[in-house]
Amino acid sequence: MDPCPKDGESAAAAEPSRGAAPSSGVVVQVREKKGPLRAAIPYMPFPVAVICLFLNTFVPGLGTFVSAFTVLCGARTDLPDRHKCCVFWLNIAAALIQILTAIVMVGWIMSIFWGMDMVILASKYS
Repeated sequence: MDPCPKDGESAAAAEPSRGAAPSSGVVVQVREKKGPLRAAIPYMPFPVAVICLFLNTFVPGLGTFVSAFTVLCGARTDLPDRHKCCVFWLNIAAALIQILTAIVMVGWIMSIFWGMDMVILASKYS
């Protein structure tokens, strides 16, 4: 009589492996590829990022617009090969997209996620 697997155990785990090679540890690295607009989000001090998230939550695009000026003040981005003015205009473009599409709620949701990305980047930065 074969023992039944317990709750949470699969039948495959209850049986001994038949001819299967022992599993070796494989390290898999996942790296997120960001587009130019997402890569232009600046690494700001945490309080500034929280303020931008707050602004983006209540007035879509306003926090992104404010964050564009932090690039001119020396905030680092994931676009080191681009000039500060180019990164500034990318952030202004993202803010305009958020403002113009807020009418159909897409921009508002994008704006909130943008603010959350700012806070996440700020927490990694500090």
